Amino acid sequence: MTKEHPTGLSALIICYNEALHIEATIKQVAFADEIIVVDSFSTDGTFKMLHNFSNVTAIQKTFESFPDQRNFAISQAKYDWVLFLDADERIPQKLQSEIIATVRNPKYDAYKIRRQFYFNNQKIRFSGLQSDATYRLFKKNKAKYDEAILVHEQLRVNGTSGKMINKMLHYSFSNWTHFKQKMEHYATLQAKQLLEQSKKPTVFKVIFKPFYKFIYNYVFRLGFLDGKAGFNICYYNAYGVSHRFKILKELIKNK
Repeated sequence: MTKEHPTGLSALIICYNEALHIEATIKQVAFADEIIVVDSFSTDGTFKMLHNFSNVTAIQKTFESFPDQRNFAISQAKYDWVLFLDADERIPQKLQSEIIATVRNPKYDAYKIRRQFYFNNQKIRFSGLQSDATYRLFKKNKAKYDEAILVHEQLRVNGTSGKMINKMLHYSFSNWTHFKQKMEHYATLQAKQLLEQSKKPTVFKVIFKPFYKFIYNYVFRLGFLDGKAGFNICYYNAYGVSHRFKILKELIKNK
């Protein structure tokens, strides 16, 4: 593929133990003017692998929170436009071309990009994931991540917003054990956030909220149409809610 350079685009990646994905991810953003990877002191050789790429600026920073890591990465960017990519995300050729055209002739200050989820190469069409879209392309002086929101971090945009036409691909977990671990990690961060907000695990939240989460995604968001994978995704998402309040109870007890 012939490399096309946008007019001032920094590709930003934050990662931890992504040796399985990082090489493919970097190749996906080779069209950017610079690539910055912020590694949270990986233990699987990820950071060492980064030194094999002459077009990558590799930085190690202790993990405090997802929004903190993202805001730090933004502060390192040289160019006005930034493209954020997680290590398990991919940018197809059509989306690459759309990003280049958008940066050269922008209509908005920030753009959401829809994501197509995969598990073991199976496309997940439903299960509550079908409408997923997140900010990934924006002017760095027009946006900042809200550091009070520790999980599923939110970008605060001081300007206009649009949405890209093409989707990025998201290979969010490699197996069900990995998915469960990810849900537990997110649940722990969310529990800490709830503790800071002085929230308490009520009977409704502990018993009914996980059940509602499963029914909503599996039935109303058509998870059953994704087969066994859909059931497992909906189950582990509900498990994550249950685990969040379990951790919150422990944090309150040990406070």
